[in-house]
Amino acid sequence: MATELEELIGFLSSPSPPVKKIAVDIVRDYTGSEDGLESLGKYSNVVLPSLSRLLGEKKVVSEPAAQALVNLSQKPELAGKMVEMHMVRTSMETLYKQDCEITSLLIMLLVNLTQLDAGIDSLLQSADEKMHGLYVMKLVRSFCSSSCEGKVDPFEHVASVLVNISKKEHGRKLLLDQKRCLLKQIVRNDSKSLLRKRGVAGTIRNCCFEAENQLQNLLLISEFLWPALLLPVAGNKVYSEEDTRKMPLELASALSIEREPVTDPEIRVQALEAIYLLILQEAGRRAFWSVNGPRILQVGYADEDDPKAMEAYERAGSLLIQESGLDEELTDTSSLAETSS
Repeated sequence: MATELEELIGFLSSPSPPVKKIAVDIVRDYTGSEDGLESLGKYSNVVLPSLSRLLGEKKVVSEPAAQALVNLSQKPELAGKMVEMHMVRTSMETLYKQDCEITSLLIMLLVNLTQLDAGIDSLLQSADEKMHGLYVMKLVRSFCSSSCEGKVDPFEHVASVLVNISKKEHGRKLLLDQKRCLLKQIVRNDSKSLLRKRGVAGTIRNCCFEAENQLQNLLLISEFLWPALLLPVAGNKVYSEEDTRKMPLELASALSIEREPVTDPEIRVQALEAIYLLILQEAGRRAFWSVNGPRILQVGYADEDDPKAMEAYERAGSLLIQESGLDEELTDTSSLAETSS
């Protein structure tokens, strides 16, 4: 004899729209608690396909179905089952259907699924040589063209998807592929959204782990890369003409006027870690000196008060000092690095 929960899950496939609506709302509410998630997880082979089929229906049904899937996908074992049943493909196909009304929820679902290696492979379409990277290209295009300052931004969570896929080597290689120019598009994304800023900074930082083998590809976008990395860590000072004349126009223009500071230390740490990975390479250090990067680190460090960010400044500064002596201020930074380690 079927349990009450089994009967409820069965109603998700009811031909009656009102019955289906009531059932999906109750299932969505179930996923709001740990006990509910555990109970539904026991019937995952039934409930997950049933909810997946509802994603293409009208918003009154698709929205609670998507909310339920987002909640369920927080459990790694359930997220794994979703990937196995091609939920990434279903989400992408639904996302790019005309008049999709659950965009933000589908992106949040992809964020959870790409925390798994299998989910990343599925989004990258690694098994299909002809389609490889198509989903990511679509998401990057939407992410870079949909920033809605002050309004609902349905694609802002793509920032977290990009961080997830760039944690893996094959994801980084896709983003760094010069034929696709994906990282260049991402780096140029200029938004006041903290989620977007963190995602862009994290993605750049992850891609810089490929600096040893792909430094040339990274430096090909230096016109956008250095401002993205150096402006967040440049401190609050208006730079002198003596400082800015040694910088490219993009940096000089921004640093020669008063600007809004980057108050989030996580972004500064990610930018500094990316800089460190770049200047580990000799050509990266030369490029960094060519934009007067060491001077920017000096000024930024003087304004810094976050312990983790200070440590990141010191780590990068110590590399530069090892190669060539700087002025007393950055030398002091190096000694700080020694005492903090």
